[in-house]
Formats: sequence, C-alpha cells, structure tokens
Amino acid sequence: MTDSSTRPSPLVAIIGGGPAGLMAAEVLAAGGVRVELFDAMPSVGRKFLLAGVGGMNITHSEAKAPFLARYREREGEIAKLLTDFDADALREWIHGLGIDTFVGTSGRVFPTDMKAAPLLRAWLKRLREAGVVIHTRSRWLGWDESGALRIATPDGERLLQAGACVLALGGGSWARLGSDGTWVPLLEQRGVEISPLRPANSGFEVAGWSEHLRGKFAGAPLKNLTLALDGEPPRRGEFVLTEHGIEGSLVYALSAGIRHCIEQHGRALVRLDLQPDRSLEKVEALLSKPRGSASMAKHLHRQLGLDGAKAALLRERTRAEDLTDMARLARAIKALPIELLRTRPLDEAISSAGGVPFEALDEQLMLRAVPGTFCAGEMLDWEAPTGGYLLTACFASGRAAGLGALEWLHQRRP
Repeated sequence: MTDSSTRPSPLVAIIGGGPAGLMAAEVLAAGGVRVELFDAMPSVGRKFLLAGVGGMNITHSEAKAPFLARYREREGEIAKLLTDFDADALREWIHGLGIDTFVGTSGRVFPTDMKAAPLLRAWLKRLREAGVVIHTRSRWLGWDESGALRIATPDGERLLQAGACVLALGGGSWARLGSDGTWVPLLEQRGVEISPLRPANSGFEVAGWSEHLRGKFAGAPLKNLTLALDGEPPRRGEFVLTEHGIEGSLVYALSAGIRHCIEQHGRALVRLDLQPDRSLEKVEALLSKPRGSASMAKHLHRQLGLDGAKAALLRERTRAEDLTDMARLARAIKALPIELLRTRPLDEAISSAGGVPFEALDEQLMLRAVPGTFCAGEMLDWEAPTGGYLLTACFASGRAAGLGALEWLHQRRP
C-alpha cells in the first residue's frame, strides 16, 4: 500500500504566461501541486509589459455597480469571478508583492512607479520560489490521441500527461506578443464551439477624410469632448484622429456598442459635442456676436476657443451653408455627426471580443467538452473597455481557473 505522504504531487500544465496564466500558476502552487507553465514567446507577460508603457493601469476604483456594468452582456459571469477577487483584492495582492499603488484623478489605479516591469519581476520571483517551472519558446499544439498535451519546444515536440490543464492563451489581438488566436481550431476540433474573435477597444474607419484633414491632422488628439451613440450613455474624454478615422480611450469606451451597430446595420453614427461645458443656447449666442471682418476661423477661436483639429473636424463634417447660419452651426458643434463604417483590423485592437463562451464552461471554468481543461483570461468570450477592467477580469479568471483545477484534482485523488 502506497503511503499518501510519499505519493508524488499531481502535475498541472498552464498554457500561456500572461496575467491569467500566471495567477492560475500561483493558486495551484499554493495548493501544493506541481506546476509547469508553457509560453510560445521568448519571455512571459509580453502583452502585459507593453500595456504598461506610458503607465501601468492595473485596475479601477469605480464603485461596484458601474464597474460591473463595464462588462456589458457578460456582467453576470464576470461578477461571479470578482466575488472573491475584486479590484480592492487585486490592489492588496499587488501590495503583497511589495508594490504600492495609487488612484489617479480619473479613478484609474496604477503602481506608484507607473511601471509594469517591477511588478512582473517580483511576481515571477515569487512563482519560481514556489516551485513553478516556466518554459518559454514552448508552443502548445493541442492533444495527441491519448490525450497528452503536445508542446513544441526548441528541442523538439514534448508529450505531457497532466492531471489538469489551464489554458490562458489570450485573444486574437497583438499577435506579435503571443495573442494570435491559433488555439481556436484546436478547441473546435475537440467539440468546443467558439464565438468568432472580433476587435474590441479598437479604432474605427470613416468613409474617408479629406486630403487636408488626413495630411495635417492625422495623429492629432481631440480633448475635452463627449461622444454619443444611440442607446449608449454619452462618454466624455479624448480621442485621436487617424488616417483612417478615429481611435483612443473615448472611442474604446463605446467600441462594443459601435461594433454591434456596424454588425447589425453596416454602419454606426456617433455624435460629438465639441463644447460639452456650454449649452446649445450659449454656443449659439456666442456665435451670433458680431465678427466684423474676422474670418470664421478667428471667430470660432475667439468666441469658443475652437481651433486646430476640432475646427478642422467641424469643417470636415459641415456644409458651407452651415457656416453662415449660426443656429445650424451651433447644433453641429453640439452634435457633430461622424459615420463609422468598420473596425480596424483585429491585430491592431487592444483586445478582442469573442472566444470560449461561458456556456461551454462549468461554474469552475472547466470545458464541458474536455474534462480537466480549464480556460481563463482574454480567450473567454467577454470584453471591457480600457481603464483597468480588462486586467482585473484576467487576474480574477486566472485565479478562478486555478481554484477549479485544484478542486478537480482533489475530487480524483485516491
């Protein structure tokens, strides 16, 4: 009879070295199992590090109800994941790594030094000390006929029999950093129905800017305005004019609704308020002041402070006769229409929608079609705007998948 105290610990394979995979590895190692993590890239956390360029926005301090509403149709599923590991718990976890955080003026939460690299280094050190073995340049190829995991390594293909597996392979954006969506056919072959990967937090294309706007103002930021889409609450912030259309944080906040509208109707109409701090009546009154010999450009600048990219966009989306009728011009300034035709390509998007539907998973994020295999992170079918919401759910789902794998192993241990 084998002494249970000498029985080797079960092995769990983690596929993917982003926040979700690393969090699953931490939970499993703390649970006393052997953990090997495989990532196709030369190092782990590459998308995490790039997301931290310019400031690592780790989560958000928003109240619970509006925070959860950011996950739209998947609010209920994400709420369950955040029950035991919400934004506050994530901050405490970061503090446990020796990294302090602070809340910015926008409510976003950042490490004190604003950098992702020190956080990742401290985390990887703790994981290795816990016994997690990390393999880079190791790409998952699916399963062989016996159910073993196929791993392509620099030394050739390796077959791995694991007690459980956590897939945290990311979505389909930023392929150069590892999130390339190549896992989709591998799961479909096992009977998992995948929702098509689509751009989320992406830019959008317009019918076509004029040569003047494209040549002089592509890349120019537009600040302090609101963006509205029918059926969505208007958002205030800033975005950037691009050669093809518009992109930036304000656009990302409404990107899911815009994309859905384009999918249903072939286009989406958004409206900009270029003067959100002034009423329509006030804007019209200021425009109606005598301008004498001053040009309309100078008049807009003098009365409304409207110039540069905002003034160029106003002219782009109004007719010549609108500039001589102050009531019509005021209405255009307060609700400037922009027709959006399509998203930019998936690989340009910050994140992706689609993936493994929650309906294909049990309560512990295990694939119903592939028992013992759990999914986490951006490969799940949910989306959220930028602002820390993406990372929060990735961390929480990785933790949930890790706990699910532990429970699965516990149930099968003699």
